Amino acid sequence: MLTKEQIAQRISKELQDSFYVNLGIGIPTLVANYVPSGINVEFQSENGVLGMGAFPTREQVDADLINAGKQTITTLPGASFFDSELSFGMIRGQHIDLTVLGAMEVSQYGDIANWKIPGKMVKGMGGAMDLVASAENIIVAMMHTNRVGASKLLKQCSLPLTGVGCVKTIVTNLGLLTVENNQFVLQETAPNIGIEYVKSVTEGDLVVSSTCKEMEF
Repeated sequence: MLTKEQIAQRISKELQDSFYVNLGIGIPTLVANYVPSGINVEFQSENGVLGMGAFPTREQVDADLINAGKQTITTLPGASFFDSELSFGMIRGQHIDLTVLGAMEVSQYGDIANWKIPGKMVKGMGGAMDLVASAENIIVAMMHTNRVGASKLLKQCSLPLTGVGCVKTIVTNLGLLTVENNQFVLQETAPNIGIEYVKSVTEGDLVVSSTCKEMEF
């Protein structure tokens, strides 16, 4: 199965030159560590940063530089800082080319639940609802199953929704799937993970692409 770092590494292959990219909390933040050489990408954080770099080494840590998840970050030359009004203006104005989010559940219709578990305290919904409502392209980075082995790729989400019909691509520890025609389509499997196993731990309707292959790194 893929590690969290490998999930991020695979997602980084979807980055394109001159993209403006928002990275959600959790696995998505790791994508900044794997930008392919030869391309220029601007990472945006909704707390008001444009031009984030990779995570800092111990010597580079600056407690005043943080992302939306309160993790310390580095910034690239030319980075800028601004208030939440301008940050969400970028998001709502559809100036973000790609959004990478974590999720607790995704449905075969492209619905995403990633902000609240009923009965558990939450600090707030953050910017996810604005991002899923405005983004042209959303990739979800997540584990394929929960801690007890139950599928997180479902026919219908059971948790409160963040967005409806917005997810296009999902990268899990078992492979890469797209959402097409109200079903999951398996495009790539993680190394040494069989197709039948992926099927067995996917509750939602799943079909296998005719070009399905093993993921390469």
